[in-house]
Amino acid sequence: MSTELIAPAPTRPDVAPIQRRTVRLLFLTQIIGGVGVTIGISVGALLAARVAGTALAGLAQSAGVVGGALLAVPVTRIMAARGRRPGLVTAYLVGAAGGVLVVVSTVVHLVPLLFLGMLLFGGGTAANLQARYTAVDLAEPARRARQLSLVVWATTIGAVAAPNFAALADHTTSGWGLPSLAGPFAFSAAAFTLAAVVLAVLLRPDPLLTARRLAAADTPAEPEVSPARRGAGMLAAWRTVRGLPAARLGIAAVAVGHLVMVAVMSMTPVRLGESHSDADVLRVVGIVLSLHIAGMYALSPLVGWLADRLGRRPVILGGVALLLAACVVAGTAGHHTPLLSVGLTLLGLGWSGTMVAGSTLLSESVPAAARPGVQGLSDLTMGLAGAGAAAASGFVMRTAGYPTLTLLAAIAVVPLVALALRPVPSTAPDGFGRAADDAPDEEG
Repeated sequence: MSTELIAPAPTRPDVAPIQRRTVRLLFLTQIIGGVGVTIGISVGALLAARVAGTALAGLAQSAGVVGGALLAVPVTRIMAARGRRPGLVTAYLVGAAGGVLVVVSTVVHLVPLLFLGMLLFGGGTAANLQARYTAVDLAEPARRARQLSLVVWATTIGAVAAPNFAALADHTTSGWGLPSLAGPFAFSAAAFTLAAVVLAVLLRPDPLLTARRLAAADTPAEPEVSPARRGAGMLAAWRTVRGLPAARLGIAAVAVGHLVMVAVMSMTPVRLGESHSDADVLRVVGIVLSLHIAGMYALSPLVGWLADRLGRRPVILGGVALLLAACVVAGTAGHHTPLLSVGLTLLGLGWSGTMVAGSTLLSESVPAAARPGVQGLSDLTMGLAGAGAAAASGFVMRTAGYPTLTLLAAIAVVPLVALALRPVPSTAPDGFGRAADDAPDEEG
């Protein structure tokens, strides 16, 4: 009888409880992070106008948008080398540092410090955006879009609640000797720090590192990729995307949907201001933008369910159809506020379709080793597209008017339609799942 001992085969971890815990944790931190981002943004333009003057207030706001896009690059490099947890924690801490610098800039009235603070404040946005990808790392193929959409939906709670805390934050910090409007940014810094601590302590095991180990176990012939060569750089990410039609479609859907949404949304308050008095315009703008935000986030779980049931491309095309309908309704509404409200609601729903389905398609179309870099490239592209759209929309509005702006936004969607109608391969490079996922979910 042989006495040779045979080492037991390593057991495959049960990822279902890890995934449930990860999504619950991300849901919580998205609420906290959403409060942090929105409570600062809600008073950002007013505070920037006091510190830097009205002429530079818009640029200060744009610095936060650009900062969120640019910070996606180092954050995803950290994720590629060390996992999701260090990347998310770093992004939130950078956002917290930005909030502190903004507060200091109001005390010393130093404009360059304000711009630096707003740039770093974008770290909170970068963390919130990257969290949606974290929800997909260990998700089952038939539930990926739903898991991602739940994290997106959690942002709604923070975004809706935060403006109501702005006055409380300002009143609280006025007793500490801080200037008016600095308080919300102090609260933002605290919220970002809290989110960072919660993730640092509780996001274990790291979902991305776990997904990599599982992928390596499923394909043992593939050599382990060192952290330095995991494709976190934007050039390496672009090379990966260039060879994957499904990944290109995912990035295009996210970027184009965001571009159209920002272009039309940013000038709608100006359009409303043309037909309402100063006494009424803030109230009307608040109602219209609230409907728009509800369209963006409130139905995202339904959008995720549809993306899992019908496939990613059909939902992307549905989002495109809603964006086009929004441009038509808003562009032909004149100064009819109810029609503009309908147009902005459709605009939010269209954005939700392209964001949820596009982000899911992108994540499942690339190998685990390259995923953070490609996702960072997507967020960088989306952020720069939004910043460019915001800047160009003001020029178009001033020179050609709101209807022309909506027409140009509709035309911008056409290349995405052509890309979405092209055939897309149905398998991912590392077996992560269906890349195009055009087949309906068969779970019933």
